[in-house]
Amino acid sequence: MKALTAAVIIIAGLIPAQTGYSQMASDPEASSVSEQTHPYAGMWVTGDGYIRHELLPDGRYDEARGTRQSAYQGRYEVRGNHIDYWDNTGFTADGEFIDGVLHHGGMIFYREE
Repeated sequence: MKALTAAVIIIAGLIPAQTGYSQMASDPEASSVSEQTHPYAGMWVTGDGYIRHELLPDGRYDEARGTRQSAYQGRYEVRGNHIDYWDNTGFTADGEFIDGVLHHGGMIFYREE
């Protein structure tokens, strides 16, 4: 029985890493540290201003398209210059930050100052 319990604990500890879920979502202290130090948090906008993609410091995002506020919402995770998205509807996407510009879904986003 002890061996089975130990195996369950070990496997349970691996699940977040395998599913890609951010530790920020389950660890309030990690979230507050992230809010202070996340380098890409803020508003990202396409050149024509049609798509506004806000990366919130808590690992969530909110995307507006045209006059449609909160057209897409979900969570994101950044590793180095790579970003992964998980939309609330189940859609997934990714992107890269290159020279201060976000390349995502065939679009280019610039940080709004």
